[in-house]
Amino acid sequence: MKLNTIAVSIAMTLALTGCDSDDKDTSLPILTAAQPATLINCTSLVDAFNFDDTEITSAVMVDAGEVDYDGSGVIFKSPAHCVLTGKMEQRLGKGLQGSETQEYAIGFEMRMPTDWNGRFLYQANGGLDGRVNKALGRFLITDDYDATALNKGFAVISSDAGHEGYGQQYFGLDHQARINYGYGAVEKLTPMAKALILDAYGKQPDRSYFAGCSNGGRHTMVAATRFPEMYDGFLVGDPGNDLPQAAVAQLYGVQQFANLIPVNTPLTTADEINAAIVSTVTAQEYTLLANSVSEQCDTLDGAADGMINDLVGCQLAFDIDRDVPLCTTERDGTCLTAEQKQTLGNIMTGAQTSAGAALYTSFPYDVGIGASGWASWEMSAAFSRDAGTVATVFSTPPVEFNDYNTFADAGLIEAYNYAVNLNLDEAQAAINATTSEFPESSMSFMALGGETDYDVLRERGAKMILVHGTADPVFSVQNTIDWYKAVDEANAGNADEFAKLYLIPGMNHCGNGPATDQVNTILDDIVAWVETGTAPEAITANAREANTELPDNWAKDRSRPLCPFPQVATYNGSGDIELAESFSCVAPE
Repeated sequence: MKLNTIAVSIAMTLALTGCDSDDKDTSLPILTAAQPATLINCTSLVDAFNFDDTEITSAVMVDAGEVDYDGSGVIFKSPAHCVLTGKMEQRLGKGLQGSETQEYAIGFEMRMPTDWNGRFLYQANGGLDGRVNKALGRFLITDDYDATALNKGFAVISSDAGHEGYGQQYFGLDHQARINYGYGAVEKLTPMAKALILDAYGKQPDRSYFAGCSNGGRHTMVAATRFPEMYDGFLVGDPGNDLPQAAVAQLYGVQQFANLIPVNTPLTTADEINAAIVSTVTAQEYTLLANSVSEQCDTLDGAADGMINDLVGCQLAFDIDRDVPLCTTERDGTCLTAEQKQTLGNIMTGAQTSAGAALYTSFPYDVGIGASGWASWEMSAAFSRDAGTVATVFSTPPVEFNDYNTFADAGLIEAYNYAVNLNLDEAQAAINATTSEFPESSMSFMALGGETDYDVLRERGAKMILVHGTADPVFSVQNTIDWYKAVDEANAGNADEFAKLYLIPGMNHCGNGPATDQVNTILDDIVAWVETGTAPEAITANAREANTELPDNWAKDRSRPLCPFPQVATYNGSGDIELAESFSCVAPE
């Protein structure tokens, strides 16, 4: 069993400075507040708008009412607004089976309210992009009917990042499509959107904001790193800062689980593969692990409430070998075998090369590991989503699968076999490689390039707010913590003057899990920080009744303060544990 290196790594975060606002340097500029305007053009923009390599395909006025965000019945209030669609950079490029005639374009949608607050928001979408989500400006999961940026008066843009086909990886065969996915679409759409706003309202936006979760969080971080002069405020959720490495790490996890599958288990169909992987650690066994973590860590913050606010302390308090019962006979859900402990311990410690170098960061233990989202992301979703992405989008040169439909037998079998047979040393080299046809590696076009100073962003008065679920099984919260530590060190312990990190206990990837995963004021918080200099301290988060992962003994509207890292939400010793006001943010000793 590998040693738990997580505790050693995460304990170093205690060196970060506290957050006493009385000691702050207030010399950073405060940007002026946005001023409202009224929409003057909509339908005429189809013919009247002129911008390089851009076509407006439709523009229609919509009355105030409601919008179904994604067809799933999630309804949000919307004001009267103009819905505009278009395309940039229409071209032919490389596609499957040697095709040179694959159609590409940067598709986008803009929604511009009649009564505009003078602000622009870029809605960064997640996954592999490939579709234009409705430009409402929703951040994280929320049930709040009023919570979208559009409803607050923002003009909002959404894009497919330069290719069509949600979840499809073919675009990785085309270098320009790779670049657009990584950062090019943002670079091209931003000045176009501001010009469009100028034509629609008679002035450009006074303030511009950027927001997204998952790969959308990565988009936001990349925008803050590459284009700090374009945006004033950045809302970052569960970012995939080193996404190619994280994707390789997901396949490492598949390999670990595959080692637990008994020899001669049939793996000839999608159902057989999924069943075999899921059986290696059952839902009951994940619950056992989560409960074991809870026994050691739940009360570290002073309250027995099913939440682990003291993530750092938990990594020091919990040990999977010592604290989880070991099976001495058959598996029955009340214990883990030595092989299961080894597998889970390896995954949490993090993927490594054959020489023992880290391929990606570690994952901390949290009660959210017992939620269904943790297992689904780590197990079946890992190879069905990440195998083709690593092979075709992130590897140079790209590897073309025969069948990209991983929902069918042939495609999923190919993805699984690629994952379990992947040489991690070769994968690490491939995500950093270049060729004459692919002159920029995936770790260049996808990641942050080691930026820690953020001089331009800081000195012009721009701000960042980051949130990350402590039980995110896709992009480890430790990766974001490590980034924040590096930024804090590069800024002489004053990172929180322009960037604040908030951990959401128990939350899985961008929502769900046993968590208060609804943070409805955060857009208002970033605006207040940017435009008035009012920095957020504790931010109130609420549970969602629609979250099926909430424990039965929680109030369906439980609230908690999210504390600026490294502070910990700590129970005051009295008061209702369902209420945020019963907790205070306490700096580590």
